Amino acid sequence: MLPQWLAAANDRGFAAPAALLPALLDAARARTDLRPAALRLAGPRALWLARLNPDWRFALRATSDGGPSRPGTEDPAAVRRLWQEGLFAERVALLAALRSRRPADARDLLAGTWATERAEDRLMFLDSLRTGLGPDDEPFLEQALADRSRNVRATAAELLSALPRSALAGRMADRATACVAMDHTRDTPTIVVEAPHACDAGMERDGIAAKAPAGRGERSWWLGRLVESAPLDTWPRRLGGRTPREIVALPVADDWQGELHAAWCRAAVRQRDPAWSRALLGDPSAPEAGGPGAVSLAERARLLATLASDERASWVAGFIETHGLSEAFQLLGVCAVPWAGPLGRAVVDALNIARDAGSYPWSFSGVMGLAERCLDPGEAVRLEALLALPDEPEDASPGAGGYWAEAFQRLVTTLRLRAVMLEELGPPRTP
Repeated sequence: MLPQWLAAANDRGFAAPAALLPALLDAARARTDLRPAALRLAGPRALWLARLNPDWRFALRATSDGGPSRPGTEDPAAVRRLWQEGLFAERVALLAALRSRRPADARDLLAGTWATERAEDRLMFLDSLRTGLGPDDEPFLEQALADRSRNVRATAAELLSALPRSALAGRMADRATACVAMDHTRDTPTIVVEAPHACDAGMERDGIAAKAPAGRGERSWWLGRLVESAPLDTWPRRLGGRTPREIVALPVADDWQGELHAAWCRAAVRQRDPAWSRALLGDPSAPEAGGPGAVSLAERARLLATLASDERASWVAGFIETHGLSEAFQLLGVCAVPWAGPLGRAVVDALNIARDAGSYPWSFSGVMGLAERCLDPGEAVRLEALLALPDEPEDASPGAGGYWAEAFQRLVTTLRLRAVMLEELGPPRTP
């Protein structure tokens, strides 16, 4: 309940009473997921207290949005001094703060000392450029492709591939399209693949490791890296003007379909492309519960995260209606809270079906825990009908009905408590 209470209190503009700050900081120390909201509610006094108690030093490294603490960035001389003399954590915090406000200044600050930084520090600093990433960052990232650290080179290449108009993205598109083509000589138009036979120096410079990870074939590894780094608008042009959904539906020769579609999945997530995500997810009621490229629930969850919250909830609701709850836990985790009406109803209906089937409720304990936190409190009314002991089928697990009634009672009690909590806090502030 505490994460939701903190979020609701912050939305309504509350501040924690001074006497409760030690308890709030202790709670945030024990649970990292509470820290952003707890520090926002605690306000500046939490930082003052953190300087007096080593147990609360985490507050000096984080802000209310979960990022590094934000030093002042308005004084150029102070910024340069802190960048040159500060501890590593202070420099990371400074770069992140500056990047969120003046991206170009942050990049210029980093470029000024880049050659003298340690490899592990360069990697962390480079990662800060994800905030506000844009075309102006391309020249610096192109230089980073020549870095002596393989991890730095790979990160620079990943960032450049997220810029569809970058030179690296163009080079990757040229290489990828040389490997993937349409074969119109077959009865059905088919995608054919000729994976790279070698990883040349240019590919290595652009962040592709010549040695594949354990368990992966080299050629399939190189192909996947090329395809995931190419702009997705490459493929309609290459494959006859087809839409993403039509491309995903095409057969792929010689067992390359899984590798090709998995690479498109990674590209859709990296480039935040909802059209490709929809195509790769497919219809939630499909027998395999997703497009052929969605090779795992984790992959589907990442694709769903690129969609708007209402569309995400609708897709997961359709998945649950067809496939039940046994594989839905990861998908539910990417849905906005409280769950939208159709999603909440789908979860409740699926729990009711599981109860009627006579299985034990602890098989669904993860979903029940999510439901306590994520169901709209208004669903408590619908759940009241499930509190009675059901008639158990002959093949039911012994005593399952009683356990279900107890589980639903706990769920209803929690939802009612959340409703009271929100009512007492009052409506959120108008933006």
